[in-house]
Amino acid sequence: MPSIALIGGDGAGKTTLARMLVEAAPQRLHYLYMGVNVESSNVALPTSRLISVLKRRRNGDSASAVPSAGRNKGGNPLRNALRLINRLAEEWFRQAVSWFHQMRGRLVIYDRHFLFDFAKELDQSKRLPLSKRLHLWHLQHLYPVPDLVIFLDVPPRVLLARKGEATAQWLADHRRAVLKMGKGFANFHRIDADRALPDVFQDVAATVERFRNSPTPRKGATEAQSAQRSAASLGTPNRPARNSQDCQEAIRLPKPAPEGASDISRW
Repeated sequence: MPSIALIGGDGAGKTTLARMLVEAAPQRLHYLYMGVNVESSNVALPTSRLISVLKRRRNGDSASAVPSAGRNKGGNPLRNALRLINRLAEEWFRQAVSWFHQMRGRLVIYDRHFLFDFAKELDQSKRLPLSKRLHLWHLQHLYPVPDLVIFLDVPPRVLLARKGEATAQWLADHRRAVLKMGKGFANFHRIDADRALPDVFQDVAATVERFRNSPTPRKGATEAQSAQRSAASLGTPNRPARNSQDCQEAIRLPKPAPEGASDISRW
């Protein structure tokens, strides 16, 4: 079964829409958080949970989904190396969870995706410390990509009004980087998410339906990216094969709520 990632800025409605999809067919779909905020994740390594708790106690910061790579700090080399090892382990642990559910016949809905979370940092990786450059290289060349990516596009000013995280400039730069990265994916779909929740959900559900009912659904990366990945010295495990029955089975999605019935504050 394939994997589908809902991406976008904080406040775009990723979590709400992902859970709406899963609630529509809980036996066929599985929700999996694939972002950098460990506290928001439904699965995580114990070491990642511990690091998150210690970091909050030390800094007194609230949880944030903004990647730390953008903060451009050198830090202690040993600490950077240990942080990199744990981050790689965390990312592959969640990928293994995804493969587990995919092999059990479930379509996995990703809330965010690591690669797109770091889209802005990938555009300026030369300015970052070595450990962070290695991490970004790993995401770009070795880490598996989703079979379908749905970008929930919301203007930065609206995201700031909804969540108030990061800055308008950071959000605008990240949006540009995501759209630039999306050009290299065969199944990248942009959806205007600056609308009422039922309308956005209807478009997301229709996009998922079209992808699943496609006779020969393609993987997320383009042929050029696939060739580049296969040529890497360290390859990634093959994705579970999808059969025609999997691709033709329709998801029973609920009808959109009546106009005005959505709770926009949940976004």
